[in-house]
Amino acid sequence: MTDTKKPLGALIGRGIVYLLLGVWALTVLFPFYWMLLTSVKSYGSYNAEYVPKFYASSPTLQNYFDAFTAVPLARYFANTVLFTVLTTALMLAVIVPAAFAFSRLSFRGKDLLFTAILSLMMIPNELVIITNFVTVTNLNLRNTFTGLILPSVTSVFYIYLLKENFAQIPDELYYAAKVDGTSDWKYLWKVMLPICRPTVVTVTVLKVIECWNSYVWPRLITDDPSYYLVSGGIQEIRENGFGRENIPAMMAAVVVISVPLIVLFLVFRRKIMEGVARGGTKG
Repeated sequence: MTDTKKPLGALIGRGIVYLLLGVWALTVLFPFYWMLLTSVKSYGSYNAEYVPKFYASSPTLQNYFDAFTAVPLARYFANTVLFTVLTTALMLAVIVPAAFAFSRLSFRGKDLLFTAILSLMMIPNELVIITNFVTVTNLNLRNTFTGLILPSVTSVFYIYLLKENFAQIPDELYYAAKVDGTSDWKYLWKVMLPICRPTVVTVTVLKVIECWNSYVWPRLITDDPSYYLVSGGIQEIRENGFGRENIPAMMAAVVVISVPLIVLFLVFRRKIMEGVARGGTKG
């Protein structure tokens, strides 16, 4: 009797779990479906819908054409790629040596300095934006890629994440490498980074997503369309309707802009999951 009830209870429990996961998946995926659906509705049919429809009676790709002709979206796309690549590369060049120094090297005041750096995470982001805006303006770097990139070339959180990951590597490997005459830089590139590759990939992908979706700082520091990113282009498309907001064209632009991030995640999803798991494991 007990053997019969146990599998039944496990089956019911598994069914409830799958049901909840299904509801959660629908909740998460529905905005993407609505975005794609709206992007293939004509401007007239979308504005004529007093009650939103969950299907497109006459799908069209005109919105995708409008998204690239209403504003120079291709140029904004190129600006975003350049901004993302340069910012991510510079950030890695800063945080990787910093994390290595805090995790492996010994120098006076290391713990105090690391605590001071971590305390920067307590400062509200709004105060940092104001300070960065004043600094960049005083340096006459508005409407330049330098002004866009500089405030984002480091991250306290990513330094902390990499430092904790580097610290999990046994000290014996470092001491053995030093006995063999290996320099600190060579040990970092040949030993630590290959071992911690999933975390480095995770940090890189997260930074790419952060840069790609950046909105507040680019809109604040640039008023020249030559330096607009895709976030600014979407806002322009939205305001380019025929007397009303052109939501279908805006959604078409969002679909195009979202594709690189979706592909990036699908390609590196295993490394991301592994990096998150390693970052949350101590010892």
